Amino acid sequence: MKKTSFWINDAQQALQDKIQRSLNEGKAKNVILFLGDGLSIETIAAGRILKGQLEDKLGERSKLTFENFPALGLSKTYCVDKQVADSACTSTAYLGGVKGNYGTIGVNGNVSLNDCASAKNPINHVESIASWAQKANKSSGLVTNTPVTHASPAGVYSHLANREFESDNKVKLEGHDPAKCLDAALQLVYNDAGKKLNVVLGGGTKRFLPNGTLDFYGNSGERLDGRNLIREWRHSKTGVAKSVFNLQQLLAIDFNNTDYLMGLFASEEMKFKTDADTIKEPSLERMTEAAIKILQKNDNGFFLFVEGGHIDTAHHENMAQKALIETLEFSKAIQKALDMTNSEETLIVVTADHSHTMTFSGYSDIGNNILGLNTERSDIDKLPYTTLSYANGPSYYKHFNWTGDRLDLSNVNVLDKEFQYVSTFPLKIESHGGEDVAVYANGPWSHLFTGSLEQNLIPHMMAYASCIGDGLTMCQKQKTKSSGTVLQVSVILIMLSFVITLFKNQ
Repeated sequence: MKKTSFWINDAQQALQDKIQRSLNEGKAKNVILFLGDGLSIETIAAGRILKGQLEDKLGERSKLTFENFPALGLSKTYCVDKQVADSACTSTAYLGGVKGNYGTIGVNGNVSLNDCASAKNPINHVESIASWAQKANKSSGLVTNTPVTHASPAGVYSHLANREFESDNKVKLEGHDPAKCLDAALQLVYNDAGKKLNVVLGGGTKRFLPNGTLDFYGNSGERLDGRNLIREWRHSKTGVAKSVFNLQQLLAIDFNNTDYLMGLFASEEMKFKTDADTIKEPSLERMTEAAIKILQKNDNGFFLFVEGGHIDTAHHENMAQKALIETLEFSKAIQKALDMTNSEETLIVVTADHSHTMTFSGYSDIGNNILGLNTERSDIDKLPYTTLSYANGPSYYKHFNWTGDRLDLSNVNVLDKEFQYVSTFPLKIESHGGEDVAVYANGPWSHLFTGSLEQNLIPHMMAYASCIGDGLTMCQKQKTKSSGTVLQVSVILIMLSFVITLFKNQ
């Protein structure tokens, strides 16, 4: 790496790769949207370094799966009413193509937080790309390691005035009437987009079971209406519908003879990879594999939404190590999708809903443990500091005493998975960041996903590539091109006929 020739040869090879790359303007039979919740650019950079270091390689030269994709853009993540977005308004944007207000899902900017009357009005509803795919007779599904009623996956099928309305109990806890504010679990089972989903995999059994009824994990459901929505979901299907609750049951599924699959693998959210019982709980990669096995049976193709939700969960606790491990799990799921599909006919888009406040800073030496202490100390208090830190969050009081002096990290195990990295001012839960997030794309029409993009443009470009939805599609463009060519040929033939007739008359 010290030689000039190393970098020149490296750059020339990368240049050759770009020059030789051809544009794929075919129709996308399948579309998979991978959403890294809170996957900031800093998280990607630190994640790639950790990946390499875990493989005993130079992490700075490593790449996550999606960093090999040919197209890269930046997405602007603000809500209609907030500079810094949450996972609710953003899900409406990247799934429905319309920006909404903070805390609302699947509704336009006319719906304010908690305005259930406006949220029930169909004129304010925003349909997701999953619904567009269903109308084109494609299969559809969602995968997450959060509850399937959480903000990001709920954008696939629901219309909510408050993201907290995950069950009727939660509606009541927020001070509203469940009869007037339909909850996400109910909408998943009975909304048009929800009931047509072929695959639903994630956590959240409590949202679907009555209070007092124990789920597979020995925890009580929370519904107040006495309904078992898991049973109702299963009985509402005309095809073969199966529900599973652990990895063994998932692996036992006969995918060729299963039309609908619901897997709920935790009472609330699924566990972090660092904490999970991998014998019982499927990974994001396993769930992605199962979903594709169900969906790819449809000759018309499919739309699949996959969320790596724990990147966000870990960041909120200032737990950078867990966030980066979840980023690696997210990358593995994307690789599984690449392995199972044909890139000539499958468009895969990878992006984030919003950023986080984790920073990657200081002047540490190449190869230094990305999770550890910086190779330099502060030139003011002479104490060591970590390469990774946060602008805010719950760890503040663990790192500063009442006089404002910093904790000396020399004798602290900063590599412990539960270690909370320093935050510069206190919040109970670390906040999101407002900067742009990356958008990566591979497959048909991936070259559209470049430049500075409004977040709500993303589903419109996916729909264009796959010829679904009510907007412009590549199929319409080809038809217009074809019609134009036929018209040109007709005009030429008429003119030629006229010339021949004129010549004969002379």
